[in-house]
Amino acid sequence: MSVALYARGGGVGCGAKAAAAARRPGRGGGGGRRRAAAVLLLLLALAYVAGLLVFVLAGVAGVGGRLELGREVGVMTVASLRRRRAAAAAAAQPGSVYRSHLVFERLWPDIRDDASSASAAASSLSSTSWRRSMLMTSHYQNPGELWMPCVNRKLIRPELPPSNGYLMIEANGGLNQQRLSICDAVAVASLLNATLVIPAFHFNSVWRDHSKFGDIFDEDHFIETLKQHVRVVKELPVDVLTRFDHNISSIPNMRTKAYSSPNHYMQKVLPELLELGAVRIAPFSNRLAQSVPSNLQALRCFVNYQALRFAGPIRVLAEDMVERMVKRSTLTGGKFVSVHLRFEEDMVAFSCCTYDGGLKEKTEMENARERSWRGKFHRHGRVINPEANRRDGKCPLTPLEVGMMLRGMGFDNTTSLYVASGKIYNAEKYMAPLRQMFPLLATKDTLALPEELAEFEGHSSRLAALDYSVCLPSEVFVTTQGGNFPHFLMGHRRYLFGGNAKTIKPDKRKLVLSFDDPNIRWNRFKRHMQDILHHSDMRGTALRKPNDSIYTFPMPECMCQQDGMM
Repeated sequence: MSVALYARGGGVGCGAKAAAAARRPGRGGGGGRRRAAAVLLLLLALAYVAGLLVFVLAGVAGVGGRLELGREVGVMTVASLRRRRAAAAAAAQPGSVYRSHLVFERLWPDIRDDASSASAAASSLSSTSWRRSMLMTSHYQNPGELWMPCVNRKLIRPELPPSNGYLMIEANGGLNQQRLSICDAVAVASLLNATLVIPAFHFNSVWRDHSKFGDIFDEDHFIETLKQHVRVVKELPVDVLTRFDHNISSIPNMRTKAYSSPNHYMQKVLPELLELGAVRIAPFSNRLAQSVPSNLQALRCFVNYQALRFAGPIRVLAEDMVERMVKRSTLTGGKFVSVHLRFEEDMVAFSCCTYDGGLKEKTEMENARERSWRGKFHRHGRVINPEANRRDGKCPLTPLEVGMMLRGMGFDNTTSLYVASGKIYNAEKYMAPLRQMFPLLATKDTLALPEELAEFEGHSSRLAALDYSVCLPSEVFVTTQGGNFPHFLMGHRRYLFGGNAKTIKPDKRKLVLSFDDPNIRWNRFKRHMQDILHHSDMRGTALRKPNDSIYTFPMPECMCQQDGMM
């Protein structure tokens, strides 16, 4: 190809003319022929060098990339070369590439020996209290700053006035996004003095769960708990349905924007509600602003922590699972660590991160993206940069990375670990090293019998409810990726455990740097992990800031210091 490019530039053409001249008889005889041959060889050598130069430049521009040409064939644009050099430099930045499996291979003997040393030290002690290390409690909880739930005290209100009409909403997403929609819907119904119809759940192409409200939450408890604050009914009355020809889709959909203010509801939605007697808002996820008056914030907490409880079958099995998990944790006095592991196929695909699966992984992820999001990742102008995603801490941690992080932080192989997750991508490969590091690992599939799980199979939200219930009372909760599950769980644990339950939320931008060096030594790796743990601990107790979620930070609107009452 390089030679062809050179020919188009005229090099080989000049060589042909020289050869023809060499064949013509003239003065100089053999000397002339020798000079012509020398010229021909020189030109051919120049052609070869020029072709090689083009080839090398193309290689520098990017392996496997297409040589970008300028207006003249064979001329690379300066801008193109600069862009490709910048991309190559960015890719070479520390933390850009998944090398964690290489780090694990190097460090595993040290990790294994570290655990053996800890066990040997423990054998000389008459008690197992050493196992309940300071890792199991936060170093930064000040007993003088204990917070207690006090939403009931903040929700005193007079008797409900006559209803202004019926509010219907459609909750979308997974379990905790649905939970968010329900809590916000109650707050909006209170604001509008509307009667809330039990929310409908939108069927999601990713979650693929046909569960209704009553399959996941206790409807009767929900209605009864809220009766002094908001009217809730299971369905629209017949006379209202008749007004809309018994067709719910005939009820006007207000299509409210995300994070709308209370004023929007009062000015835009309330007039329609008063005129028509019923309005609908679909979808309803994140349709109320984070910052609202304190009485609405307290109502959100009241719904989340008191009115919403899981349906009976979920509660019964979850209680059994927690009891079994505690019994398995005898070496740590019944205490266990829970990990929310987001390494399902849809999460890995959506993150646009790459791991060590090569072409097979790339093809599987591309198919998963098309299956669930149909063209979203190929829209014009969309740039996918896996290396930048990893450096920025946006990539889900693999099970191997979670295991190495926890072992580096000081959790040894006697730690009982509960892993909450959906179906792990390529589980046989990726879960093996985590089980190797934590042999006392449990999941809902190992804690519950197959016949106990049978009624929940195929219902992702109900299975997530089981995971949520087991993680809630754990001594330590580890979150590995953003999302509503960890955000709701962190807030719920803060609400139940005095404002600060130990959560490990690692800084993944720092974490990937330690996983990027296959030559790192175990002692240095441990220091990095303990620094990350220290930083995570310092953020344990936190008050809500204006743009924070009340579901993650229930203080101060829903909790009081020391003297708070339930």
